[in-house]
Amino acid sequence: MWTLAVLPLFAVSALAQYSTPTPAPSPNTTTGPDADGKYEISAEGIRAQFIPYGASISNLFINDTNGIERDIVLGFDNASHYSVDPFHPHLGGVPGRYANRIKNSTFTIDGVDYHVDANEHGGLDTLHGGSDGWDFRNFTVVAHTSDSITFSIVDPDGKEGFPGEVVSYITYTVTPFTWHLKMVALATTKKTPIMLSSHVYWNLDAFANPDTPTTHNHTLHLPYSGQRIGVDNILIPDGTILPNEKYSVNDFWSGPKQLGANLTSPEIKNNCGFGCVGYDNAWLVNRAQNGPYDWRTEGPVATLASNFTGIQIDVFSDQDAFQVYTCPGQNGSLPIKSNQGYEGRPRVVEKYGCVVMEVEDYIDAINHPEWQREKKQIFGPGDEPYVLEAKYVFSVN
Repeated sequence: MWTLAVLPLFAVSALAQYSTPTPAPSPNTTTGPDADGKYEISAEGIRAQFIPYGASISNLFINDTNGIERDIVLGFDNASHYSVDPFHPHLGGVPGRYANRIKNSTFTIDGVDYHVDANEHGGLDTLHGGSDGWDFRNFTVVAHTSDSITFSIVDPDGKEGFPGEVVSYITYTVTPFTWHLKMVALATTKKTPIMLSSHVYWNLDAFANPDTPTTHNHTLHLPYSGQRIGVDNILIPDGTILPNEKYSVNDFWSGPKQLGANLTSPEIKNNCGFGCVGYDNAWLVNRAQNGPYDWRTEGPVATLASNFTGIQIDVFSDQDAFQVYTCPGQNGSLPIKSNQGYEGRPRVVEKYGCVVMEVEDYIDAINHPEWQREKKQIFGPGDEPYVLEAKYVFSVN
């Protein structure tokens, strides 16, 4: 195991019981980043690379139905590009300390109003923790073995306007054909909102599909998601919980459906914000109606599959919401990696060229107490840590 830094002893002790144990080093344990600044971990059928910037996944390699290794996530070839990219689309990182949007960049805890950095829509709201949220910062690599890597961050009191210090560990592990993630965060000094996620952009064809540079051919199934969170024209929750009626454009629960299946339907206009055609929505994950469940075995909250490569992802998560973004905002300004693409086609991410799947809790629930998510999103000294777990199981059809 390679260790770069030691967190405060009290934080380590408090988080230890929730953190994934680091496996003993195997003979092929690496001792640092490669020439591109990336840390690799691998297991049977899967190989992944990560960078400290945002604790981000930069590459994920899976063999397709023809045995061709495909890199199925967006990112840059070199780690140094992430911090200088002017667009910063949150490529593969951990948004924090509060993912997604905060209405009016304000919230109230115990009668005290807090105002955080307003970094979106001209100051109307906060997105992914502010202008210097977690995925804009370099995490510390505290452990790295052949099949696991752990990052840490200490977020100071007052950073981006959030109250209290937060100490967090992000652990990524691979086992045969599976990527596991575990995020643990501890509020050490004051009550504060915490909601994290993994902001990975997927293209299961690695942009090599000769028929389309988009993910329109990707099939999505959200079997527990008959409802979604209602939003206004700038995607701020308006307090409503909406039904995803059977056969409607937002129905992915009654059966698998291609992401491009309903793009010509009049119903989908404004579905992802004013004038937007596509998806940028938070679906609820309703599993509890059948009684207690184990998220690891209950069944995936989402399945994404490509009919070109045959690659399929089954997403298992302990979270109660699932955001899907089909990249209607991409416009060809973001490059793809050197190991991706189809010869003769522009080497960029075009509109609808990717899909983001975010495991998380109800978005902006800190401004909707009627949803009763306080125990899931507000944490203080002496509370149990915030924990997010998920696993992505890969197969080939």
